[in-house]
Amino acid sequence: MPGRLGVASGTPLQVTTRIAPLATMVVSDGDRTLLLRHTPGEDAVSFVEEIDERSLEPVRRSPDLAGGPTWPGGLAVAGDGAVHVVFGNHAHRLDADLRPVASRELPRRAPYNSFVHLADGHLVTKDFGGSRPGLAVAAEDRRPCELLVLEPVHLRVVASLELPEASIARLSADGDTVYVVGETNLLRVHWDGVGLRLDEDFRVRYRTGEGQGYGWDCVLATGQAWFLDDGEGSEGFAGTLRGVGRATAPLSLQRVDLATGERASAEICGMPAGIVANPPVVDEVRRIAVGYDSGNGVLAAFDSETLSPRWRRQQDHGSHLLLYEDSGELVTGDGTDVVVLDITSGDELARVDGGLGMQSVLFPAPGRGRDFFVCAFTGVSRISADA
Repeated sequence: MPGRLGVASGTPLQVTTRIAPLATMVVSDGDRTLLLRHTPGEDAVSFVEEIDERSLEPVRRSPDLAGGPTWPGGLAVAGDGAVHVVFGNHAHRLDADLRPVASRELPRRAPYNSFVHLADGHLVTKDFGGSRPGLAVAAEDRRPCELLVLEPVHLRVVASLELPEASIARLSADGDTVYVVGETNLLRVHWDGVGLRLDEDFRVRYRTGEGQGYGWDCVLATGQAWFLDDGEGSEGFAGTLRGVGRATAPLSLQRVDLATGERASAEICGMPAGIVANPPVVDEVRRIAVGYDSGNGVLAAFDSETLSPRWRRQQDHGSHLLLYEDSGELVTGDGTDVVVLDITSGDELARVDGGLGMQSVLFPAPGRGRDFFVCAFTGVSRISADA
């Protein structure tokens, strides 16, 4: 996590916006700022742009990269400087000039929703198990998802494991241990350098009540896995997640102890029809966890030890959260606005129109100074606290 943005109450924020359809995420690496984009449809392609960090205009662009069925994929820079991309049912390795040096078609005709790097550099990915816009998949028709391990240079599939259930969430990893939020259980899988093994002693059921929906991505912090449930219906996003939730049980922040499997939860706002499409954030220094209900427009903070409420706000947040760890500044969204909060109090420090014309449900990223980047399906914005 980045250290400090450096805003005080009322600090003006400067916005630079570039219209760039289907921008997904920004990664800043040394002197480079990389943007992942894709085209729509069932035979979509992805591509990576190196962009000027201030103007956001392209400096160079990769060729079109074979993709497949559309769902936001992922981009990461490996330890050796190579760029890895997973989008659709393809994985790619690019060199420093964004030229493809390896590509691999993945076995299922489905989108693979991003990946994680393991401690030894291998990639782990899986197919997406949920509904997509115009392509609803009923719960009884969802098939178990499959984990794949790709070696990082040639992207050969070196191991696979079919999970016991479908999973909509993205993966999380701690060293060589992978955590998967399935549609009913939190699962753990171990990589030993050769193969994958499902931990049969760690299968924590989190869907325990009538009307409760499945969970999204988990955050590993404080020796626990943290995630939000009631994720059904995100394919109904049409510029906002407000009002598209389907669950009749209130949306909750879920916490699972990684040593004991003990689970606890806290309701975000207690209302039905909640929805999320992203994870919470956990401040290990201040012992605060922040979750949200995008369907009802509520953002809430809890003590990470007791799960007692700290603060709650009416706010239309939908994306990943970005925490500045040293200062406790929390970058959030409110419809089309970008809002910086004090994570301790929930007080608003700064607000600006993000310039993208729709709610972000994607991935903000820190810049190299007092700035950060926000993506929506319309484009990308740089938000700066510098005068």
